[in-house]
Amino acid sequence: MFQRLTTDRLNWILIIGVILFIIEIAFFHGGMIISALFCGCLIYVGKKMFDQLWGKIVFWIGVIGLIFAVLNMFAVRFLLVAIIVLFIIDYSKSKKEAVYIKPNLSVNEERMPDSVIAVESLFKHQIFGDQSTADAAYQWRDVNIHGGFGDRVIDLSNTVLPRDTAVISIRHIVGNIEIYVPYEVEVSIHHSSIFGRAHLLGKHDTKLMNQSISYQTKHYDDTTLPRIKIVTALFSGDIEVKRI
Repeated sequence: MFQRLTTDRLNWILIIGVILFIIEIAFFHGGMIISALFCGCLIYVGKKMFDQLWGKIVFWIGVIGLIFAVLNMFAVRFLLVAIIVLFIIDYSKSKKEAVYIKPNLSVNEERMPDSVIAVESLFKHQIFGDQSTADAAYQWRDVNIHGGFGDRVIDLSNTVLPRDTAVISIRHIVGNIEIYVPYEVEVSIHHSSIFGRAHLLGKHDTKLMNQSISYQTKHYDDTTLPRIKIVTALFSGDIEVKRI
């Protein structure tokens, strides 16, 4: 957005912001500026005495007060509204000015349209309830789902993985994820969680708090071996990936 912002437009925004700042000082006796300075003093004093309880209280009162004071300034409100308006204008222009790249093909080079068939997914996007792969043998298809509440269980011992990289991508809110992987398959795991635990091929992270973790087996980068890439995201829940 800011790359497309012209110098003239930026100058006008800054000029209007400065004018509003001066008006607030001249006609409203400083307005929120005095409050902001006072809160700044509280932050300074609280920081100096942060090792004491009253210092912590004064510091955080100053921080909260400073945030409210700054957001209530005319100039800051104007800048926030200006940023939102510019974002909307820029997005509208980008939709109208989308660049289409089309190769110039001769008549002999033109190809027939591809034949496309629908492929049924292993899992459906489901807000509530548990889901798991079939107990009997099934044909493998990459998994790319998001869900709400419930558990997800994927057993790879009942399918034949492709020669290239198989992918499991799950984004979930609350629930547990269990993935069972055969011993002869190499694995790469990237998991992020707000609250939960992870048990990944013998590695245990029992307190995940807004963290991302990654593991991969030793020979995962060997493209001659079957491998699977697992990407998961949970708000709250546990994940377990183990051999079977």
